[in-house]
Amino acid sequence: MISTSTLFRTCALATALSVAACGNDGSTNVAQSSGAQNTCMSRGDYGWGGPFSLIDQTGTPVTQEDYMGRPTLMYFGYTVCPDACPVIMEKITYALDELPEGMVHPRVMLISFDPERDTPEVLSAYVSNPYYPEDMVGLTGSDEQIREVADAFQAIYSVSEQEDSAIGYVFDHSAAIYLMDKNWEMDTFFIATENPRDMADCMTNFLPQAEG
Repeated sequence: MISTSTLFRTCALATALSVAACGNDGSTNVAQSSGAQNTCMSRGDYGWGGPFSLIDQTGTPVTQEDYMGRPTLMYFGYTVCPDACPVIMEKITYALDELPEGMVHPRVMLISFDPERDTPEVLSAYVSNPYYPEDMVGLTGSDEQIREVADAFQAIYSVSEQEDSAIGYVFDHSAAIYLMDKNWEMDTFFIATENPRDMADCMTNFLPQAEG
């Protein structure tokens, strides 16, 4: 049974992470306090995450078992996100560049909130961006499937109409980046305001050395 204190702590942090991430001003307003109160090493204690059944950018049905055996940096977003998602990818890219030589780099995974627009073909083009990691993965699925995995990670999102948007709508969503170990268990997570070097320093506590 989850204790009252643990439940309160989890709910408070989920609320902090749920502040709108794709606002008109391009900011990523994730509460700084959650990072200050929850260190790199203790964030895995929340136990977020779980199994999923989705479709990858090739149109192939996949589950979390297809990505076991290697750590994964995963985030939720969508391909036409105007501000938060590009910031997240920039931080991930810089953080991976800061990892010590010889350390296993986690694969990068995007789970899209927008299955209607983010088809496998669209995701394939997105993850093929030459500035992104070569083996980046993009996943989509039904609305129900995506909601289920988002709930498991305490990721909160909603869509709203926006006339001045190029696509007529935007998603307000949490902006956490989750580090999953080779068994698809959460080691830690990062908030969008964190420094890439700090992210890299944190990841060195969890990532293995490359063999050979």
